[in-house]
Amino acid sequence: MPAKGDLDPKTLAASSGKRNKNMLCEPQMDIPEGFILLSGETEHDSIVNGPGLRAVLWTQGCRQHCPGCQNPETWAESGVGKLVSIEEVKEELRALKGQSGLTFCGGEPMLQAKACREIAEFCHKELGWNVWSFTGLVYEQIPHDSEAWKFVEELDALIDGPFILSQRDLTLKFRGSRNQRILHLKHGKIISQE
Repeated sequence: MPAKGDLDPKTLAASSGKRNKNMLCEPQMDIPEGFILLSGETEHDSIVNGPGLRAVLWTQGCRQHCPGCQNPETWAESGVGKLVSIEEVKEELRALKGQSGLTFCGGEPMLQAKACREIAEFCHKELGWNVWSFTGLVYEQIPHDSEAWKFVEELDALIDGPFILSQRDLTLKFRGSRNQRILHLKHGKIISQE
């Protein structure tokens, strides 16, 4: 039997109980309506978080706490980060030039799914960008009756799975460990996988 940290996404999804699903993406973080808690400044011209030149939003808060995480400072759900209005984020993204998409990183974007979804919808409708997100969750774990799932339905791609230090692979495109998948989506359904 593999060590818990070495399980593949399908095994992780099958072994997850209701408590685990709820713990990782529900309840949502307690953020005021119309705001998002970010762990850092909006990045632009990124080439490592998806295809093309991309803007990147770094969300605050994560319950996964993966050993070897590159962003442990994003784990706390309160007392750190910067509370920013969604309208301010939209204005900042609107002002960026030459970007082809937006990627949500973290932290765990699924913990602020309602705010992320609103920003994703804006990027699709007003800016014509594609939208990607990272998540420490496994796609099959995300409850279909949750705010997190509504966010997934707005994504063009989801990079799923926790970072597993023993599977770290620096040769992978847009991922940190071999268990993680790039899932290309349409209305939440997987249309292809890398």
